Amino acid sequence: MDAPRYSRAELLAWAAGPEEALFAEARRLTAACAPRLFDRCSIVNGKCGRCPEDCKWCAQSAHHRAPCDAHPLLSPEACLAAARANEAAGIRRFSIVNSGRRPTEAELEGVCALLRLLRRETGLELCASLGLLDEPALRRLFEAGARRYHCNLESSPAFFPTLCSTHTQAQKVETLRAARRVGMEICSGGIIGMGESEEDRIDLALALRDLDVRSIPLNLLSPIPGTPLAGLPLLPERDVLRAVALFRLAHPAAFLRFAGGRKRLSPQALDAALALGVNAAIEGDLLTTLGNTVAQDRAHILAAGYALPC
Repeated sequence: MDAPRYSRAELLAWAAGPEEALFAEARRLTAACAPRLFDRCSIVNGKCGRCPEDCKWCAQSAHHRAPCDAHPLLSPEACLAAARANEAAGIRRFSIVNSGRRPTEAELEGVCALLRLLRRETGLELCASLGLLDEPALRRLFEAGARRYHCNLESSPAFFPTLCSTHTQAQKVETLRAARRVGMEICSGGIIGMGESEEDRIDLALALRDLDVRSIPLNLLSPIPGTPLAGLPLLPERDVLRAVALFRLAHPAAFLRFAGGRKRLSPQALDAALALGVNAAIEGDLLTTLGNTVAQDRAHILAAGYALPC
């Protein structure tokens, strides 16, 4: 079927209308348009902590007093061991994620060396998430083996400035465009439950659509003690499901990737989210919050009717 391209006004109308109608349309588009081969990836925290940015949700920011096990760039042995463990578990894609605005020259070369090592020693598709990079730095990552670059927009253009003052969403957009110019795929999504409105969630989905993003991580805020968002209540499961449905309406054929925070969902909510549009996931440990185990996810994925790579 031809996938609809709902306007902002239409998405707002779906959000304001009967919830069951919204959910029914999301289930219809998921069944008709979304990839049925479930896409699983994993990440390793290449460098942790001591970040100069002031993102309000993040335990790695040096501006906050959150506990964080800071460490420099991971050793080649540790990175390769993590990659091999994920590959043995059936994961096909692996990303190196660093804290910080952007890597130093030494850190960038260190990540490139890790990518070259992983390309030689594994069959994994390789990704990177290193902050705000320019085209020459991204080209070096691409030449080292990274085929996808990740940089979350995090929230709507209007809400983002209330969450971070040390960089702009426009800088994130330019990083993603530069990654695409050097030949990489791009991955970008956000965090829901940071105090934004449902309209903000729709505007985030549309900002991602403007960039033609096909891999969209959806994180659920896990309020971390010591961060400015520590006192926020957890987003109700019904709001999580509404967000999944609205993202599916905005992106009928994309991979909607459950990421951080989903472990707190009930089995019923997880199954509902899979029906409403989640067709990808980040597995394992997710930076400063724990992800789901591969075995737990596999059971839910297969029960929802998705296929897994052999």
